[in-house]
Amino acid sequence: MARKKFTYRGLTEEELQKLPREEFMNLVTARARRTMRRNEENPQHRQEKLLEKLGKEKEGKKVRLRTHQRDLVVLPEMIGHRIEVYNGKEFQAVTIKPEMVGHYIGEFVLTRKKVTHSSPGMGATRSSMYVPLK
Repeated sequence: MARKKFTYRGLTEEELQKLPREEFMNLVTARARRTMRRNEENPQHRQEKLLEKLGKEKEGKKVRLRTHQRDLVVLPEMIGHRIEVYNGKEFQAVTIKPEMVGHYIGEFVLTRKKVTHSSPGMGATRSSMYVPLK
């Protein structure tokens, strides 16, 4: 069975990568477009530095990309790269896939774990002191 070819708003992956950033911004949702525009004006914005490091990685150097920025919009030029994103405790690796384009990178790194409770052990409660040991 043939795999369905990826398209984003009618454009293939190759067409997306050829688009200038201004035209790509017109394709994403209003919230992502607003974030991208505001981040261009911000002098502390690090998306450009991250993209420069991605360019260096393409030249054969393996650069370990780590970021605390969870509000980065995934751009077509990031596809295929591995970025480690901070979840509040540790860095988790994310491999960028075409389906992630237009989403925030923080959506793919969860900040909360599923709570797993174990059964209460000896001394868990006051009444368990009087239960005979097996």
